[in-house]
Amino acid sequence: MPSRRTVLAATAGVAAALATGTPAQAGGHDDKKLRSLVSRMTLEEKVGQLFVSRVYGHSATAPDQADIDANLKELGVRTAAELVEKYRVGGIIYFTWAHNTRDPHQIADLSNGIQRAALTQPRGLPVLISTDQEHGIVCRVGEPATLFPGAMAIGAGGSRQDARALGRVAGRELKALGIRQNYSPVADVNVNPANPVIGVRSFGSDPGAVSALVAAEVAGYEGAGVAATAKHFPGHGDTTVDSHYGFPVITHSRELWERLDAAPFRAAIRAGIDSIMTAHIQFPALDDSGDPATLSHPILTGILREELGYDGVVVTDSLGMEGVRTKYGDDRVPVLALKAGVDQLLNPPSLDVAWKAVLKAVQDGELTEERLDASILRILRLKATLRLFEEPYVSRDGVTRTVGVRAHLAAADRIAERTTTLLVNTGHLLPLDAREHPKVLVVGADPASPSGTTGPPTGVLAGALTELGFTATALSTGTAPSAATIARAVAAAGEADAVVVGTYNVSATSAQKALVEQLVATGRPVVAVAIRNPYDVAHLPSVPAHLAAYSWTDVELRAAARVIAGRVAPRGKLPVPVQRADDPAQVLYPVGHGLTY
Repeated sequence: MPSRRTVLAATAGVAAALATGTPAQAGGHDDKKLRSLVSRMTLEEKVGQLFVSRVYGHSATAPDQADIDANLKELGVRTAAELVEKYRVGGIIYFTWAHNTRDPHQIADLSNGIQRAALTQPRGLPVLISTDQEHGIVCRVGEPATLFPGAMAIGAGGSRQDARALGRVAGRELKALGIRQNYSPVADVNVNPANPVIGVRSFGSDPGAVSALVAAEVAGYEGAGVAATAKHFPGHGDTTVDSHYGFPVITHSRELWERLDAAPFRAAIRAGIDSIMTAHIQFPALDDSGDPATLSHPILTGILREELGYDGVVVTDSLGMEGVRTKYGDDRVPVLALKAGVDQLLNPPSLDVAWKAVLKAVQDGELTEERLDASILRILRLKATLRLFEEPYVSRDGVTRTVGVRAHLAAADRIAERTTTLLVNTGHLLPLDAREHPKVLVVGADPASPSGTTGPPTGVLAGALTELGFTATALSTGTAPSAATIARAVAAAGEADAVVVGTYNVSATSAQKALVEQLVATGRPVVAVAIRNPYDVAHLPSVPAHLAAYSWTDVELRAAARVIAGRVAPRGKLPVPVQRADDPAQVLYPVGHGLTY
């Protein structure tokens, strides 16, 4: 935490720029003062305010040498402080892989360092620091912060109160770290089981249920003083292409879009959503030009602004993703996004190329300065609403009092217990009794642990079951077990009283299917836990007991273990249908299916 003298010196720049006073009054804003602030900015400063950039390092001024090297290579600066000074960026996004999120106190210090660097510039403005903290499989701030179940698990729980509590608690922790814009919740309605990019990041397949949970989570975040972001407009839930690596085409009609995809975004807007993120998808029914939605004036201005009446901040998805780079060069993408109606340009592959392209577009008359002013005013309104002009810094004491405290962790555990879904329970195998089945073998897929959790999944499950009175042993078999690995697991099963197997996106040809079938053939009781998509059950008809956990984060795996042991009853209901493996046109388990005991 900077000293009082440093804070006063740093905030003097904002005070001088405002001259007539603070734009934020009790969380509101005074447009006249904000417009006056915009009028005093140079063109270069205005361009900078539109960008949200990554930056490497745990410190704003003293990152590790490897991060200095990465910054020099990709951004042409050494540190976050130099980035702010050179480009006057309006926002910075934190990533785990950029080494921004080692631990809570370090994150708070980094945030303070960034704000100090920004506020000591002439006409300095606070930076809007953001991240992707969806919970479930996508998080940037890991333990010891509180990590909640992901969206599809919350959808299985079906509780608006839980969704609101997630936003409120997660928002308080992010705010304590100096992160004031969260790229969550996902408002996509996932109706395609083969969707490789959304899946369990969505609340489910029913637009009404998704709408209610989106609105509740938005209310939680906003109540905590963090800007929520509904994504990915106009809807990314029905695709078999990942827009990180390709250019998806959504074939919904306009009528289907209104009924299915639009509903959660309308609900988010009614709930007062602070920002909406665009999707790098082609949606011919909404714009037949072949442009991605991120660059589409008919979609972003015609539909989002004019038809839906949204006047908050529009932020692009990452401009480094292939879906937005397929048709145009990296110099054209930011200009076209602004012309389409975007306000914030997120993480361009080359900030220098993008920044200079926008500057040149204004100088050449392709973009007017008034067009930039409109976006900057929206961004400054958001900063004012978040009271960043008044309270740009966070404290170490605030981190200690807020992040990962016992009450928050307990809330996450309670919510997780309401999400675990029991799909099959032949012969009432579950719950397992530690007296009848004392020795448990836990095998299965061990994908890289998401969200900064401990992992691996087999180890977390085994540890949780051991704490519940079993003698559990973990044996990782991976997502594609070899014949030798399967044989080793089968041999180990012979020494156990029951087997728990974690499955991860099983397909008809998956080696995981062979593993499970051979484990069932041993005659030992087998419990399968789907640790990502709940569709695995369709490929494993011989398994007597099957649970859906929707993620392999610790909080969800521990909840599944408590359900297996009978400490809590399963309460989750499928938020998506599961089709038959041999006939996808037929539903095996409908939305709302879920057993209990």
